[in-house]
Amino acid sequence: MKRLASITLWVAVLAIAWHLSPAGLNSAMGQAGGAGVSGDGKYKFHVLYTSSHLPEEAQKVLKAAHGGFAIDRRPGKGEVYFALPGAGIIQISSDLKTTRMLPTDPSMRDTNLHNAMFWQAKDGTPFLSFPGTAAAKVFTTGMDGKLIHTLNAPDGKTDMGHPVATDYFAGRGNFIPTDVEQLDGMFYITTGYSNLDFVLTAKITSTNPFAAAWHDLAFGGRGTAPGQLGTGHGITIKPGTTRLDVADRPNSEIDRYTRYGQYLSTLRMPIGSLPCDIYYMDQYAVVGSLNGPDRSKGAPIYLLENDQLVSTVIAKEDLGLVNFDHIHNAVIKQLNGKMYIIAQAWNPGDFAIFEQVK
Repeated sequence: MKRLASITLWVAVLAIAWHLSPAGLNSAMGQAGGAGVSGDGKYKFHVLYTSSHLPEEAQKVLKAAHGGFAIDRRPGKGEVYFALPGAGIIQISSDLKTTRMLPTDPSMRDTNLHNAMFWQAKDGTPFLSFPGTAAAKVFTTGMDGKLIHTLNAPDGKTDMGHPVATDYFAGRGNFIPTDVEQLDGMFYITTGYSNLDFVLTAKITSTNPFAAAWHDLAFGGRGTAPGQLGTGHGITIKPGTTRLDVADRPNSEIDRYTRYGQYLSTLRMPIGSLPCDIYYMDQYAVVGSLNGPDRSKGAPIYLLENDQLVSTVIAKEDLGLVNFDHIHNAVIKQLNGKMYIIAQAWNPGDFAIFEQVK
């Protein structure tokens, strides 16, 4: 009788899922825990939520997703933030169970925000910052999504701290910020989608009222020498350190620098993986990859422990998420003794949350 009841339940689930979109089908299967698992050892994951978990406004424009996530790291918080062009900023609750739209200024809502970053000023005030690739601006908001400050492109008259970068903007080179980090009152901004490919800096001179200006420190630059970049895509500061980690996408590596732009070392990723960014949680890190060594399987999400690869999650082949050909961003958090990966696919855009299988 128990087996018959189980079969009946699954027939009902599949009957409902049959009438859903592919995303809805994946969501129904994932939330029921029946979409399989992916990963290695004790770090295996299954689908918890897919795109049907998002607000309706976000679902309508999800295919245009080309950004990344920020997690509020303050004690007792843990909400997750990201943005979609045409919809605006989305907040995911700290327990991951609910999502909601935040009112978003049209200058941000109607353009692509390529990543998201949570940070705190010295007085503890929290902020979110977003690099706008098409807008050529870096936007900063409060935790309510209200626009506080816009950092415009360099004007071509400012000393950027490196003659190549200074001359580039003097010659009206384009500014395409792909990611932003903050450390002790300084923005560090990658520009890998432009011919420049330097990490640029801007000094935050005040947070009340908010003010920032370009600073004379730039490093990296396009090339193949140690410390140079092929496409400086994402930039991350590991909590508790002052080290800057830049995802060098075409070279399948994470390049590491001091806060002063001095090259330190390189973390190699699997050849052909095209890492977009790295995100840290204690001794763990997660890397979303645009491609994988075997492109027919869909792009992998790599889980590292103390810089060692411990698990590879493949959402498309193993978990049936057909849109996950390319991973543009992934972050990791822990709840009730389990790990959760929040990931975003690109071209076409998609969204999913994966739960560790215990």
